[in-house]
Amino acid sequence: MQGHRSLLSSIQMDPVTHCLTGAVLGRAGFNRKAAHATLAMTLAAEAPDLDVLWGFRGPVSGFEHHRGITHTFLAAPVIALVTVAVVWVIHRFRRKPARAPVRWGLLWLFALVAVLSHLLLDFTNNYGLRPFYPFYPRWYSWDIVFIVEPLILIALILALVVPWILGLADREIGARRTVFRGRGWAIAALIFIGLLYAVRNGEHAHAMNLVRNTGVINGRILRVAAEPYPINPFHWYAVAETPDTYQTAMVYTCADRVDTDAGETIYKPPVTPAVAAAKQSWLGRVYLDWSTFPVTEDKGPIAPPGYNVDPLQRDWHTVQFHDMRFGYPVLSSKANDSVLSGWVYVGPQQEIEGMFMSGKEQKE
Repeated sequence: MQGHRSLLSSIQMDPVTHCLTGAVLGRAGFNRKAAHATLAMTLAAEAPDLDVLWGFRGPVSGFEHHRGITHTFLAAPVIALVTVAVVWVIHRFRRKPARAPVRWGLLWLFALVAVLSHLLLDFTNNYGLRPFYPFYPRWYSWDIVFIVEPLILIALILALVVPWILGLADREIGARRTVFRGRGWAIAALIFIGLLYAVRNGEHAHAMNLVRNTGVINGRILRVAAEPYPINPFHWYAVAETPDTYQTAMVYTCADRVDTDAGETIYKPPVTPAVAAAKQSWLGRVYLDWSTFPVTEDKGPIAPPGYNVDPLQRDWHTVQFHDMRFGYPVLSSKANDSVLSGWVYVGPQQEIEGMFMSGKEQKE
């Protein structure tokens, strides 16, 4: 990964989608049951991403804690409670009376629904999350929706904007103002997203079956993944692991076609002393815990490209970590230029001289 790339922008579902999802959930009928439901659900739907604050301690620290404890079933009720507390403070200073009764217990339940919507959205993309952390730190990912899905954004925006425009039109003609306008649009948007998930889930399974069964992969297949493209549910980036290689291909499920010419074959690099040392570093341990298709490569006596580091030492080696899931063209032009790469600078005695991600060096 080049130093100018933004780590945080590439490892999370975009915050706009989360906030809009919370707002649309509130408009789907929750706002009729308790005052401030839409506000609480909007805040709660984005609240788990407060773990980005770990990034102030350095890129590896941020990477280690992102989608950690705040993205778990254990923390979800607590995050909902904190959100309701924030809404309570806002309520105390608000002068305008609420349209619905204030029911704090229900508001906590609605906020919890919004927090769980955040976990669901993050589960649908290929970065994944650890819902049972810290008791069971396994990563789970559905791999069916791109990090930013324009179709979902459009549906959510329409569900909020169209009722507002209709309300303006009503006021222009002097019609009676409708309270809690937009429920039908909100429900329609949520149904559309559910149907989109169903289509993408089916095409995702179809893509992986095509890779497994069409004989286009050379060697014994150990694992297969299909990574999503935005908008088009019939276009997938496939990664197949064999004992010696990672092979990639473009899959077009509507045509039952697997295009290996558009992919590449990457041989698994040897484990040099520098690679062995880098795997034991802080960055290496965190990266390999998260990565599904890791490539750890000794780049030789070069400085980590794109980073401001000490003058190159002749016997220092740079080891690059990247995951094949994030090497497809919609994210980067080359697999070894993955948006989620990390670099470890290893000295002559296999001591760790530096760790780098997202254009920054991690300080111990």
